[in-house]
Amino acid sequence: MEPIVTIREKCRKCYSCVRSCPVKAIKVENNYAEIIFDRCIGCGNCLSNCPQKAKVVTDKIGTTEQLLASGQPVIAVLGCSYPAFFHSVQPGQLVTGLKKLGFAEVHEGSHGAEMIATSYAQAMEKSAIPLISSHCPAVVDLIERHYPKLIKNLVGVVSPMVAMGRYLRNAWQQEIKVVYLSSCIAAKFEMQAEETRDAIDIVLTYRELEGIFRGRAISLGALPEEPFDGIRPHLGRLFSIAEGTFKAFSIATDPLETEIVTAEGEVNTMGIIRDMAAGRITPRIADIRFCYGGCIGGPGKNKELTEFYKRNMVIAHFKRDLPYTTAARYLESGRPINLSRSFANKYVRLDVPKGKEVKTILQSTNKFTQKDELNCRACGYRTCREYAVAVYQGLADIEMCLPYHLHQLEEDRGRLIQKYELARRELDREYGDEFIVGTDRNTIEVLDLIKQVGPTPTTVLIRGESGTGKELTARAIHRYSKRNDKPLVTVNCTTLTDSLLESELFGHKKGSFTGAIADKKGLFEAADGGTIFLDEIGDITPKLQAELLRMLDQGEVRPVGGNTTKKVDVRLIAATNKNLEEGVRDGWFREDLYYRLNVFAITMPPLRSRVESIPLLAHHFLEKTRTKLNKNIDGIEDMALKAMLRYPWPGNIREMENIIERAAVLTHDEIIRLDNLPLIFAENYAEGADQGFDTGGSYKAERGKHLLRVEKELLIRFLTEAGGNVSKAAKLANIPRRTLYRLLEKYGVTGKGVKKQLTPLGGGQSPK
Repeated sequence: MEPIVTIREKCRKCYSCVRSCPVKAIKVENNYAEIIFDRCIGCGNCLSNCPQKAKVVTDKIGTTEQLLASGQPVIAVLGCSYPAFFHSVQPGQLVTGLKKLGFAEVHEGSHGAEMIATSYAQAMEKSAIPLISSHCPAVVDLIERHYPKLIKNLVGVVSPMVAMGRYLRNAWQQEIKVVYLSSCIAAKFEMQAEETRDAIDIVLTYRELEGIFRGRAISLGALPEEPFDGIRPHLGRLFSIAEGTFKAFSIATDPLETEIVTAEGEVNTMGIIRDMAAGRITPRIADIRFCYGGCIGGPGKNKELTEFYKRNMVIAHFKRDLPYTTAARYLESGRPINLSRSFANKYVRLDVPKGKEVKTILQSTNKFTQKDELNCRACGYRTCREYAVAVYQGLADIEMCLPYHLHQLEEDRGRLIQKYELARRELDREYGDEFIVGTDRNTIEVLDLIKQVGPTPTTVLIRGESGTGKELTARAIHRYSKRNDKPLVTVNCTTLTDSLLESELFGHKKGSFTGAIADKKGLFEAADGGTIFLDEIGDITPKLQAELLRMLDQGEVRPVGGNTTKKVDVRLIAATNKNLEEGVRDGWFREDLYYRLNVFAITMPPLRSRVESIPLLAHHFLEKTRTKLNKNIDGIEDMALKAMLRYPWPGNIREMENIIERAAVLTHDEIIRLDNLPLIFAENYAEGADQGFDTGGSYKAERGKHLLRVEKELLIRFLTEAGGNVSKAAKLANIPRRTLYRLLEKYGVTGKGVKKQLTPLGGGQSPK
């Protein structure tokens, strides 16, 4: 199992881990940054630098609890740096706490540092090449995985941790489990390495140990002190601080010495490694640790304390004379302990791109010249070219380049502004004041009401028959409001089922019902700050009426399947063609919701009560239709307009718009004529003439009236003689069948039951 993992849900593509990783062992893919285990050195930088805490150490608390409950002896080994972490309790109290957890013995890992001192002295005496200390697992992994050229320079001696593990197993000579407690994340990698995996069973960080204490409700400060087990260390207690290695090994150092080099921290470590790999320096031995300040500065460190204070804690601990219980097994010489180790070349070679391929990647992020390469490091890489290489190698994503993204956003913003202005202009033209066309008194009253209520936040209820323009009235109210720069969301309540409408309006949480595969924001939340128009509100169920009332009263929405609410600021406009007062009396509409909606009512007049505005409306829709069909139509003939005046318009304005469009499609010249309208208009026109309706009295008008009537009666006569057979009737009339079909459609005549439609010519008998 990988010691460090990524919580994908928390990763926010900030690339802090890439930026802080010294060996770029991070792969950005599928919108999150993942550690490449084969390249990672376990330095823990990604843990410390991730602002979202998306990088975490693999939890070993459960595994440790299982070991402690197994019945086998479990030995705890405290790393040399523990006094700097558990600074608020006495060492003996920590021992007591560990034994209360179930550990059989508690040892100081400092003894392991003293155990390997002789091996280091021998290696320095015998080696003819520069040496690099191998007690820091991060340094070992750095060389094995990224600088294999220096593997031969590593001292072939185990770390103090591995030395303690082998020492304990050798002393017990039976099956035991060893848990090492440390601030070092790289130790978790070392424990899994093939060359050292026989020594330690589990590596726990100090923070994980604190978690176990909390879980068991153990307060260390309230415990008595108990002695450590094993051999009492001395100089080994200084191993964890800067320059403490040679103190623990009893090797004298001199600040002016160039043969014995000691350094700590990422920058110094990487510098020494690069210099030695390039042959620029050749010290007798380089003692280097990856963490600043030595092991007390590891990634599991206590961040509340300064390095200087923690160093003082370690030195104070070194000077203490702590009690020890040394079992006989540790005093006997026993079998010899193998403190040597080998190293392996674990370098993973990645493809190196050619200059042309790097250039192509750079150009894909708008970097065409050297001046375009900003080297801003926002992607986590030092230079744009290093980033391009990482993209080629599959470690980085092309979308990681911040300047490129900003440039794309600017371009997208420009395009969106352009589209917004075009759409706004189009909407202004389509849904401006001109859509409520008319000079009649009813229309003027509606326009006045819209202008009065528009700038207010008042809830509006629009009432009227179907097709009277309720939605367009709602758009006009929104345009006059102070929210006109925010969205207007329109919902037709009759098109969705109750459950779907609730989800659409209020949103839902993932898994709240079948098909809810992700969280969804509701339309009320989407319209926050703007206006929502609920058309046909009289059709919603009582359950949804209650939810809507709660939203109106409290100004908050709760998604389906959710437990939390969210405040929204939405102006509501509702519309209905039903009698809500009857609904309240009959119980299908809530009375409290009715009064909450009926704050300001606008009743849309039917078209039959706006007769004087019909010619104006007809020409308005003709203009829209001409643009839509891209067809040159000059106007509407007088007979057609007069027929429209006599028509009751049950479908109101919507019906008029559709009839004008149909007539525009049918006309063969540049005028919409009476015969382009449905037959009922011609009948109304003729009926109006019979009743003294003003047709103008001209020869042309009278002729047109009689021709329409005669033409329809002739069609019925031929169909009757043909027994309702259209083909036979066309032959009798000596006209093409297609022409006959067109005439039948025009007058609404069908072959079936044609005898019932027969009208006697000149008041005589029907032809046989």
